[in-house]
Amino acid sequence: MSVKFSNCLWSHDSAKEMATYYSGVFPDFTLISENPLAVVYEMAGMRFMGLNNGMAHVSFNEKISFVLTVDTQAEIDHYWDYFAQEGVPGQCGWIQDKYGVSWQVVPSVLGKLMTNPVTAPKAAYAFMQMTKFDIAQLEAAVA
Repeated sequence: MSVKFSNCLWSHDSAKEMATYYSGVFPDFTLISENPLAVVYEMAGMRFMGLNNGMAHVSFNEKISFVLTVDTQAEIDHYWDYFAQEGVPGQCGWIQDKYGVSWQVVPSVLGKLMTNPVTAPKAAYAFMQMTKFDIAQLEAAVA
């Protein structure tokens, strides 16, 4: 048996607009198909379907988020700054984009810092003070 996992993002009537928005930030964005009801695309190695559901009362919230784990500060800045243009920044790398979709833009080094019992408390204290992650500040905090 073969199983494939993908995500469906409901919107009132802006599925194509959302896909266009994401194509502006993900360099590997690929549009797969589109019709008046749905848009299918891939980005960051995952498949998404944007669905025009016609229900204005249904919206995104923080219960579901997408985690972008990146290696460099330039990558953090790229995604964070794009979403922050019209989105809502949160604490500890969380940000909602202009459609209300929640993202966590996280440096890959955080996993190493948080699994080390010596560096974990220092790293946690440092990132709890941050909105956008700053790798240099994290590394300085655990030094």
